[in-house]
Formats: sequence, C-alpha cells, structure tokens
Amino acid sequence: MAERRTSIRQHRGRGMATKSRYQAPALTKGLEILELLASATAPLTMSDISIALERSISEIFRMLQVLEEHRYIVRSEEGYRLTNRLFALSMGQPPVRDLVSTAVPVMRGLARRIGQSCHLAVVSGAEMVVIAGVDSPGLSGFAVRVGYRRPLHRSASGRILLAFQSSETRAAMLEDVRATGDEVGLRALTTQLDAITAGGGGTSPSPVLTGIIDLSVPVLSLNVARAALTIPFVDGPGSHVGLDESQGALREAANTIADQLTPVIRVATTRPNEDEDKEMVP
Repeated sequence: MAERRTSIRQHRGRGMATKSRYQAPALTKGLEILELLASATAPLTMSDISIALERSISEIFRMLQVLEEHRYIVRSEEGYRLTNRLFALSMGQPPVRDLVSTAVPVMRGLARRIGQSCHLAVVSGAEMVVIAGVDSPGLSGFAVRVGYRRPLHRSASGRILLAFQSSETRAAMLEDVRATGDEVGLRALTTQLDAITAGGGGTSPSPVLTGIIDLSVPVLSLNVARAALTIPFVDGPGSHVGLDESQGALREAANTIADQLTPVIRVATTRPNEDEDKEMVP
C-alpha cells in the first residue's frame, strides 16, 4: 500500500501537461492511464488512478473498460496493472526484432560455453528492460526474465547503457531518471560510468541477490551502446568456468553480435575495362 501511495504522489501533476495543437481527449486519457500503470510498482485501483490523474471516476471508467477489452491492462482483486501487450508490440519492430534474432544464437553459444545464463537489455525511458535471455544449461542456475525492468543507474546493464553514450545523450538520459523522482548521486555515478567506459565493461555485485556478480559489456554500434549483454555470474563448486574466462567470453559474444549487426558497406567497383578506356592526362 505504501508503494502504491508513493507511485501516485510521484505521478500526480506530472502527466501529459504539455498543451498540444490538436486535442484528442479520449486518447489522452488512455495514454495517461497506461503511463501511470507503467510507472506504478503495484496494481492501482480505479480510485488510485482517479486521484493520480486528477480525473473523475466517470471520466476514466469507460477508458479502463476499453483498455481491458483490448488486453492492454488486466484487473485483479488488488487493482489494475499493465499486461505485456505493449512490450510484445514493441518487440515486433524491425530494429528490436533484428537485434534479438541476431543476439540469441550467440547468447546460446555463450551460455553453453561458460555454463551460466545471460541476458540482453536496452534502454526504455529511464529504465533498462531485458529483451532476450538464455538460461544456464545446467540443472540449476539464476536467470533474469524477459521484460524485467530496473532504473538505468541501479543496474549493471543500465550503467553500461548510460556509460557508452555521447555526453549529450547521457545527460538527457540522466534527466529522464531524475524526472521520475529517483535520487541520483551525479558525481559518484559519473565517476563510475567513466571507469566503466575506460574498462570496456563493468563488474558489480547483483542488486537483487547476494553471491551473484553481474558481468556486463556493451553491444556497440558506432561506439554507442545499442544494448548491454550481461551474465549474472554464480560462483561455486558447480561453476566449470571462472570469472575471468567468463568475462572474456562475454566480450567476444558482444563483439560477435555487434559485427553481425553492422551493415556491410560495399565500395562500388569500376567496370573491368573502364580504366583502360581512359586516356592518361599528363
């Protein structure tokens, strides 16, 4: 309940306040509801939504019904929450689809080689979101589910996505994080991101479980992180590959994915006899 009240307070008055030239009130209400539920850490009741958006129950009732009928939201005893329909729609876009279809075979090879799970994450607003994952091949292990989200500055994958950006893009991304109301220790974070950039990747204890070390590197495109490839490394008697070797294999996998995503630029060749037909000019 405390988490729900915090989400409502943070969102209240922060909605789609920018005045548009064109008005579509019903669409605006629907988008406000989706954005609110996306930012919530727990299901929200109709009353919660009404308070957060500063709209009456009658204004949002029909919109909730339509969104539920179209499977964008689902209702339970606790309240309304998003389904994964929006996520599934975004995954169908060519850039994301190409990234996943290219990365997954490489990730499977990586998981077999080191005996650990791995996952691929991209930027989604002020968060990172996992778009692909491969479980460890053994009988036991730890894996992060597809669709998992976490603030950019609070995860190994997110810090990789922040670190390998231009200074302007990084500043804009951090502004998105601050806009959520989350505290950002900018000086310490900048030092951390610069160290990650210098080292070509990051290693940090998992924020979720003790005993797990997150190894994360960028999948680069023109020196910018298009995605982050991460191994939640579980050490122990069952680990047949050590931390250093796993880190090396992770870098190789990320480079392979990046190489396969890079378009081949073919230089136009001259016709076989073209040069012979030209006269030499002194």
